[in-house]
Amino acid sequence: MFNDIPQAIRIQIQRLEEIDTRDRTDGTTRMARLRQIPPDTGRFIALLAASAPPGLIVEIGASAGYSTLWLALAARQRDCRVVTFEVLEDKFAMAQETYELAKVNDVVQLRHGDARKLLTSVESIAFCFLDAEKEHYADCYDLIIPKLVPGGILVADNVISHAGDLQPFVNNAEADPRVDSVVAPIGKGELVCRKL
Repeated sequence: MFNDIPQAIRIQIQRLEEIDTRDRTDGTTRMARLRQIPPDTGRFIALLAASAPPGLIVEIGASAGYSTLWLALAARQRDCRVVTFEVLEDKFAMAQETYELAKVNDVVQLRHGDARKLLTSVESIAFCFLDAEKEHYADCYDLIIPKLVPGGILVADNVISHAGDLQPFVNNAEADPRVDSVVAPIGKGELVCRKL
C-alpha cells in the first residue's frame, strides 16, 4: 500500500504537508490552519483501516483532506468507500479540490455539515477516524460505537496532545464494556477502540 502510492495522491499529500508546515509557523490563526495529522499518524490509520473488517470507512473532520488521502489508500485496497464529514465551508471546498486533484473521488464521499446530525444515515462502520473539535468527541463516540461492526475500529486523534481536555473522554472509552481500547503514542496520541 505505501510502496505503491499513486502519483496524484503522493503529490497532494506533499502539497498539504507543505501548507500545514507553513500554517504552523507563519501566524495563520488556529481555525484557518489545516491542523492535520502528521505522516506517521496517516500511515497508522491507513494500516488499521486496511485491516478492519468489512464495512464502511468514516472520517469525522476532513479539513483539507490530508487524512482522507491515507484512508483512500486503505479503501482502494479493501474495495470500499470513505465517507468523510467537514463542517467548515472553506475546509470543505479545500477537501473537494484535494480529492479532485488526487483522483480519489471514486472511493471518497465528502459530506458538508455536522457529522453528529448526518451520521444517522450511516451504518455498518468498519473503521472511523475522529479528528474534530475536541468538545464534540464524546457525542461522536456515542454515535459511532453502536454503528461499528464487530471488530470495527474507532481511532480518536490528539488524546495525548490535548490530554487536559480529552482525559475524561479517554477514561470513559477505557471503561466502556463494548470495546477494548488503548492509547497509542503515535503522532499526537491516538485512542484506538475495537468493538467487541
